[in-house]
Amino acid sequence: MILIVGLGNPGKEFFGTRHNLGFEVLDQFAKENEFPDFKFSKKFNADVSKKGEIILAKPRTFMNNSGKTVKPLTTYYSLPTTNLFVVHDDLDLPLGKIKISKGRGSAGHKGVQSIIGELKTKDFVRFRIGIEKEPVLEKFSKEEQNIIKDSIKNACLEIKKGLTAFEFQA
Repeated sequence: MILIVGLGNPGKEFFGTRHNLGFEVLDQFAKENEFPDFKFSKKFNADVSKKGEIILAKPRTFMNNSGKTVKPLTTYYSLPTTNLFVVHDDLDLPLGKIKISKGRGSAGHKGVQSIIGELKTKDFVRFRIGIEKEPVLEKFSKEEQNIIKDSIKNACLEIKKGLTAFEFQA
């Protein structure tokens, strides 16, 4: 089983902001791969969709407390952290650039730091998508939206490649 967590902030006021790219990638991935609609799980405080051996989760906590959702999910499903993919924005990357990393520190990303703190390990895969600049709660400009649309699609492709490495099908 694989858990894919997209990081963002809950609430309509955060929709389309730089910090919510993880949610947008999961929404696109779910759509492309015909996952059931996301449903709120009180047990995990997350919107969850499951298909076969793949669980998608969007924490309903604020970004800085993402680990409080990820920890119970990994515990409930008895998942090793090596079966965890985390999708999130990254200020240090150029707009739309995707970088995949494993076993690295948070580099100041508070959502990732929360996950590392709760799981007591960095041993999980991260799909980092460049947002290039602050403020992270700002929406993308029209020009930036075109770049981000492409990067969301590319991130979905990279996740599929990652699943193939694990021999899972979406």
